[in-house]
Amino acid sequence: MPYFEARDGTEIYVKDWGHEGGRPVVLIHGWPLSSDSWDDVAVPLADAGYRVLAYDRRGFGRSDQPWEGYDYDTFADDLADVLESAEIEGGAALVGFSMGGGEVARYMSRHGGQGVTQAVLIGSVVPYLLKGDDNPNGADASVFEGIKVGIRKDRPDFFRSFFKAFFGVGVISHPVSDATLDWAWRLAMQAGLKGTLDCVDAFGTTDFRPDLASFTVPTLVIHGTADATVPIDASARAAAAGIKGARLIEYDGAPHGLFATHKDRLTQDLLEFLRSGTATV
Repeated sequence: MPYFEARDGTEIYVKDWGHEGGRPVVLIHGWPLSSDSWDDVAVPLADAGYRVLAYDRRGFGRSDQPWEGYDYDTFADDLADVLESAEIEGGAALVGFSMGGGEVARYMSRHGGQGVTQAVLIGSVVPYLLKGDDNPNGADASVFEGIKVGIRKDRPDFFRSFFKAFFGVGVISHPVSDATLDWAWRLAMQAGLKGTLDCVDAFGTTDFRPDLASFTVPTLVIHGTADATVPIDASARAAAAGIKGARLIEYDGAPHGLFATHKDRLTQDLLEFLRSGTATV
């Protein structure tokens, strides 16, 4: 099932790895990457007996690049169509990284969490990134506008700098190789410009606070305390406080791109949570 057709005709690319009869785990990637960013986590999950699905968000990777549809209602519908196409009717765990956490949240509310028994938010944008009187820890609207200006001016150069902060690379700190930076840059450059820009508005301005009450399954929240891309106070700590029974694991001093910088620890935490069937492991 490398491709399936979403309800609006968009072709979505899906990896379906592991044991067909294994419990489904759906991995949802962050901006501006593709499902390939999950490979180092997906393989050990599949080796552990799970059926692992990871798909390219519309506009990214190998999926179609339509002109419209880069909003979270549509993304949640795409996720619902992934589950239906893969004939997943129950027992699924949804794992959303960064922007992908928004798909998890909106699916839980818009589709009633159908078929889902566990949820994981990793470096997620949930519940709300935009600063306001009722959200003082958020980012100013100018931050998101600045991102779009930088992309429009010189997208390749913008993402060269972006991924250094994404993975916590500095003068002294170098948690990933230069090759990993190059790899992430290439994944970002596979995406369509329209979707790349529109998704900044989507993850930067969508308020998921009303969606939190729809998390009625065990939920794990993982976030790095030194995440400069999605600061923890505006996201993970607020999400864990707003989701009943959620467990928060903070990776001390960790940046945003945990799937690369802390892949072994992240994989172990995911496996323990998946095996537990509860938010307490």
